[in-house]
Amino acid sequence: MLNFTSAKDYPSDHLSIYVHIPWCIHKCPYCDFNSYALRNKSIKDNEGVYTESLIEQIKTSNLSSDKVIHSIFFGGGTPSLFAPQTIDRILNCISNKFFIKDDCEISLEANPGTIDQDFFKGYKQVGVNRISLGIQSFNDNHLKSLERVHDKKQAIAAAEQARAIFNNINLDLMYALPNQTMNDLQNDIDTALSISPDHISYYHLTIEPNTFFHKFPPRQPSLDDSADMSDVIANSLTKKDFQHYETSAYAKQNKQCRHNLNYWKFGDYLGIGAGAHSKITLKKNQRQRFTCFKNPTKYISCIENKNFFSETKFITKNSLIFEFMMNALRLNNGFEKNLFEKQTNLKIASIHKELSEAKDKKFIIETSDMIKPTKLGRNFLNELLQIFMRDE
Repeated sequence: MLNFTSAKDYPSDHLSIYVHIPWCIHKCPYCDFNSYALRNKSIKDNEGVYTESLIEQIKTSNLSSDKVIHSIFFGGGTPSLFAPQTIDRILNCISNKFFIKDDCEISLEANPGTIDQDFFKGYKQVGVNRISLGIQSFNDNHLKSLERVHDKKQAIAAAEQARAIFNNINLDLMYALPNQTMNDLQNDIDTALSISPDHISYYHLTIEPNTFFHKFPPRQPSLDDSADMSDVIANSLTKKDFQHYETSAYAKQNKQCRHNLNYWKFGDYLGIGAGAHSKITLKKNQRQRFTCFKNPTKYISCIENKNFFSETKFITKNSLIFEFMMNALRLNNGFEKNLFEKQTNLKIASIHKELSEAKDKKFIIETSDMIKPTKLGRNFLNELLQIFMRDE
């Protein structure tokens, strides 16, 4: 049983935890995440030994036990390959190490081809309160081109089961898919809305290095057509009372993903598992990054010497500015200036030159207390971020 603590009983030192489960049934051709196809192995060949390493990393973390966990996110890979009892062990280990806030958001990614109703019920029983389903599309032709392990029927069934069991569900969808038409897109949107999700993450299919699609690029809609698709998504979802609060995220009122908001607001987070990243604020406001060994076999072997990190480094002042902006400018409503000062320990005046340039290019709006990207700035986010990149 998880040990929750009420709002009045915990200190104010908040932390998010990300737990990485690196295995999938099949590696999708567009995916550049740290994930590995099971091939001929059963997940049981990896689940037990990997979980022992996850638990050992949590136990041996040198972070203060006074940390308060306000979000936990199981990502992958395909976390829904792990049994609810395994997720329960990990959550209880976190609960024994840190405070877990009474309304902590506990999310788990699941794929329609790897989950059933009993697993959904099991996850809810052990404390998971938010499910994020990797749908990508409700079109069988597009699912086939993306090499997903589920079809339209399975996608709808899984989404409806999740909707019946959980009070908070997200659907992951993609657009600018190979040979996707505007009609195809609208059908995907309408099907998603018919399930009444609380949150929709809608990603542009991007061809990433070191993926199959990078080696063999599919034919995608043109840049102009993709931009039109983005507008159709935004218009369709906002008409149904979804707030477009972040570059790729839409949420019903009070259903924004707290875990991701912590990233965008440059909060601290602890990454557990193969290839997971952490960003922690130390004494004297120094920020340090930790990266776990990427290969699962190597990560598992670290249980012997308790050193799970392949790299640790301090974030320099110039990198701190860029990294803050890279996250915070994803928020459509922008950020408060005092958030910049709190999370970087720098004065807003230290980036006066960059802010002036961004305003001259009409990429941002600046008020007495806020910085907000314009639609132009959101559409040309990479160009906006370049303004804040300084030489080391």
